[in-house]
Order: sequence, then C-alpha cells, then structure tokens
Amino acid sequence: MQNHDEIPVESEAESTAFNIDYEADDDWSNYKDSDVMQQQSAIFEQDAAKFPFVGDKEPLSSLEAEYKSGSPILLEKIKVLSEQYSAIRRTRGDGNCFFRSFMFSYLEHILESQDQAEVERVKTNVEKCRKTLQDLGYADFTFEDFFSLFLEQLESVLQGNDASISHDELIVRSRDQSVSDYVVMFFRFVTSGEIRKRSEFFEPFILGLSNTTVEQFCKTSVEPMGEESDHTVARVIRMAVSV
Repeated sequence: MQNHDEIPVESEAESTAFNIDYEADDDWSNYKDSDVMQQQSAIFEQDAAKFPFVGDKEPLSSLEAEYKSGSPILLEKIKVLSEQYSAIRRTRGDGNCFFRSFMFSYLEHILESQDQAEVERVKTNVEKCRKTLQDLGYADFTFEDFFSLFLEQLESVLQGNDASISHDELIVRSRDQSVSDYVVMFFRFVTSGEIRKRSEFFEPFILGLSNTTVEQFCKTSVEPMGEESDHTVARVIRMAVSV
C-alpha cells in the first residue's frame, strides 16, 4: 500500500522545562528515581496532549522549513520524500504515533481507492491473526473488542452502505481517543501475536535490541499503550496484515 499524496510524521513535543516543586533547602536525597521518572512522564503527557492524534494536512515544504538549519543529510531525505509525497500529517508523539499513522494512512488509502478486494483480503488476514492469538492462549475477551472496532472502521470507509463515512468523518474518528486507542491496541495485539508465533525468527533481533526473551519483549514493549515502536515492530505489522 502506498499513498503518494501525503505521509504521516510524528509531531515533536514542545520542550518543557523540568520542574519539581521543592523548597530551597530540600534534601534531594529524599527524591527517589521513581519520583523523577513520574514527573518526567507527566511532562511528556502534557506536551503530547497539545497535539491532535492526527493533524491537518500540511505541505511538505513546511517540514523542510522546520529543519532548514539542520543536518544536510536530513534535508536531502526531505527532498527525496518530496519526489513522492506532496503533504504530511503530524501525529501525536505519545509512543503510539507509528500505529496511529499506519491506521490513518491505510484507512485513507481504502477510502480513496474503494478497493473491495483489498478489504476482503485484509479481513481474511485479520481472522488469521485472531486464530494466532487464540492458539497462543489469549482469551477472546482480551482482544475481541479491538478486532471488532478495527473491522468496523475498515468497513466504514467503503462507500455505499449505511455505515459509510466521508474523509472528514475519518479524520474526526482518527482524533477520537475512544476509536484511535482501540485501533492502536488492535495493531499491538496483532504485532505481539505475530512475534510470538515466529519467536525463533525474531528472537535474535529482540535479544540484540533489548536483551530480553520474546515473551518479555511482547509484554513490556509491544502490548502496552505508549510504548514506542522500533523497526522490528514496523516490519512485523506489515508481515501480519500483509499491507
């Protein structure tokens, strides 16, 4: 799947000074690492909340202007992007940006192409992903709502039925946390299931990245909301859904 009109990118959160309320004569030894981490997490969430889950379309030139004083290599990469894409959409940098970008870009592609055969193909793959999770011992109630909502969104971008939505409505839904978070969790479960199913293949990559077992990696770095996605996760989701 390719979209030659736009490419989602992660928004950079505005920098915020690290601030903890304390008295001038406070003993910093009283502050635990967990306190500092909690404060940093709160700052991160506040910054992320300033941006919508999916932003408005912007010309790609805005990205070039933003980094005009940056690395020449980065500017060259932006130039290469401009040969295929005319616009960008920024996504909230909350650790779920890859999945939100993937979701919106794919659903927008279906909305514009009205490719019924592609929808049926992906629905078949989704059923295979559901079976994978069941075979791995996941209880249906842990993932079924997420799968149902994704399939509902997939059906809704096909025109000609009572549940069909417009492009503007797709943007509204993509910015609705109750919808967006569920679709993110759908992709997280699909990714986790695919990694576990092919654990022998992915184990060397995971050990090189995190020095943990496949099961630990899935539990701590794939399934939880807010965990950033690396190139392994990006590769897996494409393999699982074949998009």
